[in-house]
Amino acid sequence: MAEQHHLVVTTRGRGSVDITDDIAALVRHAVANTGVAHVFVRHTSCGLAITENADTTVRRDLETLMQRWAPDGDPAYRHDLEGDDDMAAHARALLTGVCLTIPFSNGRLLLGTWQGIYLFEHRAQGHQREIIVTLTA
Repeated sequence: MAEQHHLVVTTRGRGSVDITDDIAALVRHAVANTGVAHVFVRHTSCGLAITENADTTVRRDLETLMQRWAPDGDPAYRHDLEGDDDMAAHARALLTGVCLTIPFSNGRLLLGTWQGIYLFEHRAQGHQREIIVTLTA
């Protein structure tokens, strides 16, 4: 048994957006009582991550690390059709990944106490990002 949902998240540019409550709401109303939520973002310049949800400085520090690992405008990049942040955003998406799998039971995500689900926008400008959530028993 499976059900599928589409979410659209509007970002403001580089940074993270907490989507935990959006996913939790889908799980709360799921037909299945126990299963997994597969969360997939349909883009190549943003990503998904489960990380610290209590201290926002963690996500800012992660952004700092991503800037070090994949800096904008590196002269070695060949792909820059959409600007200096273009190739860096694709590289950062590889670091964060485009999908997550989270177990659920009794209508609740089985995340740890300090875990949240985040969409990381890797482009400098904001975008509308499509997320597919598949709930499987």
